[in-house]
Amino acid sequence: MKFSGFTDEAAQDLAGQIKATQELGWEYISARGIDGKNIHDLDGRAFEAAVAMLEESGIRIAEFGSLIGSWSKSIKSDFSVTLGEVERAIPKMQRLGTQIVRVMSYAQESWGSEQYLDERVKRLREIVARFTDAGLTVAHENCMNYGGFSSQHTLELVENVPGLKLIFDTGNPVFQRDRSTLEPHPWQDAWQFYQDVKEHIVHVHVKDCLNPVKDGVEPEYVFPGEGQGCVRQIMADLKSSNYQGFIAIEPHVATVFHAKSDSVDWSQCYQSYVDYGRALELMSTEA
Repeated sequence: MKFSGFTDEAAQDLAGQIKATQELGWEYISARGIDGKNIHDLDGRAFEAAVAMLEESGIRIAEFGSLIGSWSKSIKSDFSVTLGEVERAIPKMQRLGTQIVRVMSYAQESWGSEQYLDERVKRLREIVARFTDAGLTVAHENCMNYGGFSSQHTLELVENVPGLKLIFDTGNPVFQRDRSTLEPHPWQDAWQFYQDVKEHIVHVHVKDCLNPVKDGVEPEYVFPGEGQGCVRQIMADLKSSNYQGFIAIEPHVATVFHAKSDSVDWSQCYQSYVDYGRALELMSTEA
C-alpha cells in the first residue's frame, strides 16, 4: 500500500503540506487546495512555484482532487465551466506526472425530484473522453453526488460511462441514506458499498465518522477505526487482495474541508493530520 493524503487539512500553504508529508515519512500528496485555490485553478506562476517546491522536496502528487462535477455544483450549471476545469487540469497533471483525477457526478437534487441522470452521464462521458485522450484516469468519488446515493447509483454510472473508474471513500456512506432501498431509507453500510464496487476501485480515501444524529447535520468525524466506516475491515480486505493503489487520508477530525469557519487552529489541524496518518499506518500493519 502507498499512503497519501489531502494535506490542505494540515496546512493551507504548500510548505506546510510538504512538512506534514515528510514528518510522516511519506512521498505523496493528494493535491486539492494550495493557498485557498484548487490546484487546477492556480495561475501559471503559482503552479510553477509549487512544482519547484515539490521537486526540491522529492514529494509527488498522487491524485488531483479536482472540483470537476463537485457535490457543490448543480447539474444545471454551465458545462463550459466544467470543461474549463478539465482543460486546466490536464496539462498540470501531465507536468507533474499525476495519473488519477478525482471527479464527481454533480450535486444531489432533493430526493424524489428529477435527478437528470441523462445529463450527468452525457457530461461524464465527455469529461472521461478528454482525460482518456490525454492518457489520464478519471475516478469518481462516492460523495454527496448522484453516485453517492447508493452503491447501485455508482454502478449505474460505471455501466454508462466507458472508462470511468472509482475512488472509494470509507466515511461518505456513513452520513448518507441508501436511496436504493425503500423508505425509510437506512444509513448506507460502508462495507456493503465497498464490496459492491470493489472491482472498479483504483484509489481509496480514508475518513471515519458516526451516523449523524439526524439528516442534514454534519457527522462526528473520528480517527480511523473509531467510527462506522468499517475502516479496519476494509483495510484488511485491501491488504489481503494485494491492493496496489494509494490510500489517501482525509481526516476531517480538526476541521471539515468544506465547512465555513472564521477561526481555524492550523497547529491543531497539522498535528491531527500527522496523528491520523500514523494511526492508519499502524492499522495497516495490524490488518
